[in-house]
Amino acid sequence: MLTVAAVAVAFAAADTYVVVLALVDMMRGVGLSPDQLQRAAPIISGFLLGYVAMLPLIGRIADLRGRVPVLVACLVLFALGSLVTALAYDLPSMVAGRFLQGVGGGGLVPATLALVADLYPKDRRAVPLGLVSAVQEIGSVLGPLLGAAVLAVADWRAIFLLNLAVGLVLAAAVRVVATRTGGLADPGPGPGASGGRDVRRRLPDPLGVVLALAVLALGALVFLRPTQVLRDVTWGQVFIPYAGDGRWLTPAGVATMVALLLLVVRCATARHPLVDLRAWTRSLREADVVGALFLAAALGGVILAFATADPKIQVFSDQGLWYLLGAGVATLALVVHLRRSPAPLVPRGALRHTPAWGAVLVSFFVGAALIAALIDVPLFARTTAYPDSQLMAALVLLRFLVALPVGAVLGGYLTRSVPAGVVTAGGMALAAIGFVLMSRWDLDTLEGWSYTIALVVAGLGFGLALAPVNAAVLAATDDAVHGLASAMVVVARMVGMLVGISALTTIGLRRYYAEEESIPSIVEVCGEGVGRCREFSDLLRLAGIAQEQTVFLGAAVCAAIAGVLALVVFRTADTRSVDAATMPPRGA
Repeated sequence: MLTVAAVAVAFAAADTYVVVLALVDMMRGVGLSPDQLQRAAPIISGFLLGYVAMLPLIGRIADLRGRVPVLVACLVLFALGSLVTALAYDLPSMVAGRFLQGVGGGGLVPATLALVADLYPKDRRAVPLGLVSAVQEIGSVLGPLLGAAVLAVADWRAIFLLNLAVGLVLAAAVRVVATRTGGLADPGPGPGASGGRDVRRRLPDPLGVVLALAVLALGALVFLRPTQVLRDVTWGQVFIPYAGDGRWLTPAGVATMVALLLLVVRCATARHPLVDLRAWTRSLREADVVGALFLAAALGGVILAFATADPKIQVFSDQGLWYLLGAGVATLALVVHLRRSPAPLVPRGALRHTPAWGAVLVSFFVGAALIAALIDVPLFARTTAYPDSQLMAALVLLRFLVALPVGAVLGGYLTRSVPAGVVTAGGMALAAIGFVLMSRWDLDTLEGWSYTIALVVAGLGFGLALAPVNAAVLAATDDAVHGLASAMVVVARMVGMLVGISALTTIGLRRYYAEEESIPSIVEVCGEGVGRCREFSDLLRLAGIAQEQTVFLGAAVCAAIAGVLALVVFRTADTRSVDAATMPPRGA
């Protein structure tokens, strides 16, 4: 069961990075030119919003309804989002598809981490947690490679059609494995969880299947608008809008919406529906959907403020202050709601133990440091050795990404016998050392091999910290909130990445501008000949290197803070195996 869930997590992680190579082609597919990159920001931020903002709600539902139903639902959502993205005809439809992909892909992580807690006792969780973290990071390595392989033989839509197929296959695999393993596959600690009792399902509702197929067929007709049908004198009339020029006010669009409405009614009223909407609605109420919406608004404001900004020139976007103001209002409303709600999204005392809330704090600083490697190592490569090759710059980062899952597995094994705080602090110390070494890189560093040491050391360090952080939060929280606790750790790391890249880039830019002020103007230099012009170009590159060096030093500070915090907050985390030789005699 855990193997299938981990494969799903890896595939969803690969999709997070697959857009890197396909973004320009995706922009062209919805009518945007490559020079309109800022308008394409919602393609990225929409995915992030779905991935982060809905995680706490999904984690809480996993506690209440069980792990298997949530895993299957997330995979189906991921597949549906992939289909919408593949068929997208404009920016809003593509953003909607990416949002659904983010919700589905992100929800797999807390459900899988909580599944580990269900299947293993405290002293045996660290290794499987390390393996789950490892496959997630392997997915981030394979994502760009998968995208490049698909783009070599097909267009960008094939990437998401592949996602559709794999998502459905994995959803079916989860159901099959759950059926064979029974209750062991889904212990369902929380109220309303399936507990494995409802794993064996009856045949799907025939009318529901027919309506679902009708929605898919009619929806595909609206999205694709086949040329032969569009130009036909008779059938082409289904694409003529009743009013305006939108696709959904045409006969085909209205028929799709009617079929969807009938499907919803059928799922809400049938005795054995295709999708049990009544049970999911009940789970949403029990999980506190109002509180989840407040939290989603707060996280969404932070995400949009930073994710829509151009990090080269600003900390957050032009509307960032308004986004942050909205996030502040939503946070205040959330606090008031949690105090008054009889069944809040975050149950009272859920994170009361120090290792629990401490893991969230440590994860934030881990994310703030991690993003510096993911973003600034390729930027450094473009500034120095590979100014004309994004692929070669990405391959420089590959050394870091390969070391990270190795460290994740090693961290899981170490956590069985070494305190979680020590393992985390050791990993963050290695990461800090790696960043300090990177801060000494110069114009010619990437022409040798020594830079690999810094990348491997940093990658191993970050990997070492993943398992003990997850093990600590699961050990310090009750079984009934493991999904929520895991989600909060993931959310903290993602928010840390967004805030970290903006803050570190701002600090780096100050260094860049300070270096730039000491460079003579291009008119003065180039007026003295071609050789001097080249010297001017080298001076600008050195200013860019100074900026990246400052960012790496800032990341080293973030890693050090994460390590120190881990030593303090994980002191009471019960994550180690018990040595049989030291156990008291039976009956003592």
